[in-house]
Amino acid sequence: MQTFLKGKRVGYWLSEKKIKKLNFLTFVDMCRKRGIEIIQLDLSRPLEEQGPLDVIIHKLTDHILEADQKDAQAQLLVQSVQDYIDAHPETVVLDPMPAIRTLLDRAKSYQLIHKIEALLQDDRICSPPFVVLHSECGRETLGQLQQRGITFPFICKTQVAHGTSSHEMAIIFSEDDLKSVKPPCVIQSFINHNAVLYKVFVVGEAYSVVERPSIRNFPIGPTDRRAISFNSHHVSKPESSSDLTTRDNLEGQSQAPSDDIIQMICRCLRQTLGISLFGIDIIINNQTGQHAVIDINAFPGYEGVPDFFDDLLSLVTSALQTKASVGGVYPRAGGVVVQGQGGGPVVSAAMETAPPTCAKPCGMLGNEGGAWVVDGEGGRKSQHQGRVSSCNSGVSASFKKHCAPSSLATKASSQ
Repeated sequence: MQTFLKGKRVGYWLSEKKIKKLNFLTFVDMCRKRGIEIIQLDLSRPLEEQGPLDVIIHKLTDHILEADQKDAQAQLLVQSVQDYIDAHPETVVLDPMPAIRTLLDRAKSYQLIHKIEALLQDDRICSPPFVVLHSECGRETLGQLQQRGITFPFICKTQVAHGTSSHEMAIIFSEDDLKSVKPPCVIQSFINHNAVLYKVFVVGEAYSVVERPSIRNFPIGPTDRRAISFNSHHVSKPESSSDLTTRDNLEGQSQAPSDDIIQMICRCLRQTLGISLFGIDIIINNQTGQHAVIDINAFPGYEGVPDFFDDLLSLVTSALQTKASVGGVYPRAGGVVVQGQGGGPVVSAAMETAPPTCAKPCGMLGNEGGAWVVDGEGGRKSQHQGRVSSCNSGVSASFKKHCAPSSLATKASSQ
């Protein structure tokens, strides 16, 4: 047993549904066998009574959303957890709540990934342009979409990136179906990707890539096809098979995502937000071979990732070892302020997990002048000249990839 682990206390809060789906009690047993005291937190009681806590692992997404929707009870609960975190800088938090709020808002997370891409200046990465729509489509809507690089077909998604309704999406093929767009929503250009989605599950410095079915190719430009509504959760299940996910019309390039690109994106997200438990949905443009990030998720289901608990234990152990080496106070990097409309702050995120630094100042996102407007466009991508992959310096030495079986060929459980 590693002596610095003995007597350390880890508190966790997950919904009962999440505990069962992850079989999280297996992880609880792993911790206890290594001398770590692990307790299930009771949020109806003050955390001070349940401490001291060296590490907190949580998925408070439902409560955070309810708090942001002005639910008084949820606001008190979330604030009580944040008050404990603020009062105990020695506690490692997986993950910081301001960062979770960013990932719960597709507009903010899409802007973040575009900002990261602009810093990376790597022409192998080009996520689709997007725009946030707050009102019904009018006569001027089509022109506004075109100005911002949105072309037919495009996808409509809810702005909230959590909950059952967040999976309900629609593909719009022509101006005639703009009336089918239901604001508030995020509109994102559709990219043909040969019906393959790559789900990247990240646990600190480890990640697994799992193949999933995705939306089939469609002709570029407006067509007379009617709008298609679908549930992305059902479409991307390992066993999914329908006309919407057919791979009968493959064209152009078909390739797996590049490890160094995944590592660059993961590193910058970790450094910017201080997150360690997240998922990234990546597709590969079948014409250009470019990688496109189409969603980022906080504490995903990790389905199809057999090494999840081993990696989570390694993450906790590493954090505790870091605490022990610096005298018990875990290093938290400075906050990240992303500007919103009018220059107001959209998110201020402390880097709780202190990931390794990268050559590009990802931790300075949003601080380098100029407002980053949430209600504006994702922006038409500029052409990058060459590749300057600054965030990947030293990446290969620290990131660990697990090879997961392709779920397009084998069935697996799905959350």
